[in-house]
Amino acid sequence: MATGQIYQQLVNLKQNGKSGFAVLVDPDKVAPSDMQYLAELCNDAGVDYLLMGGSLVVAHQIDNCIQRFKADSDIPVILFPGSPAQVTPYADALLYLSLISGRNPEHLIGQHVVSAPMVKASGLEVISTGYMVIDGGSPTTVSYISNAAPIPANKPDIALCTAWAGELQGKHVIYMDAGSGARNPISTEMIHKVSSHIDIPMFVGGGIQTPEKVYANCQAGAQIVVVGNAIERDPMLIKELAQATKVEVVPQR
Repeated sequence: MATGQIYQQLVNLKQNGKSGFAVLVDPDKVAPSDMQYLAELCNDAGVDYLLMGGSLVVAHQIDNCIQRFKADSDIPVILFPGSPAQVTPYADALLYLSLISGRNPEHLIGQHVVSAPMVKASGLEVISTGYMVIDGGSPTTVSYISNAAPIPANKPDIALCTAWAGELQGKHVIYMDAGSGARNPISTEMIHKVSSHIDIPMFVGGGIQTPEKVYANCQAGAQIVVVGNAIERDPMLIKELAQATKVEVVPQR
């Protein structure tokens, strides 16, 4: 079991029935010069984590983006990498993703073999992550790149069994993702089904546009709600979305 500071924060959220908010930044869609303004918005909103990464990296500016952000914020930066090229020691932690919802061995273990020396040398807090792509109603970059079909949106039992498999394999967290630009977010039924039957923390992202949906995901059992695209379109949404995770969760039966 992971014992790092960030992972312990996630475990505490799970144990106490609370939720947090993460802003996802694709380093191909921002410039390092944008990060000071983003840091100010995140600080003011009480954002818990900044996730940094994307399915592709074209601009190769992730190091500069993280350094600029950390110069103005103490919010932990967690890498959400799409490839070994996105591993950088300037972050605080790494979601070490295995695509457990797919059947492509490259994304189950192949890319991990390639990246392992870099990860070991990075000094990052490594959080082994069972990554599950859920059908969000439109094709996603991750499905195309991974050559893996997503879990059907109306099959919560498949999602649960997949999450169980990841937990039994020793994953530290589960990450359920409808993908960037998803037309439909993951249903609260599926979130609740999975979260209420696993003992490890869970991230949920993809297609989340409103404070009401953030709140509903928290009520359903998500430990960390992740929003990217909606904030790219309107950074001023950050505060409303973050505040929705701070409302007391009413346990579901």
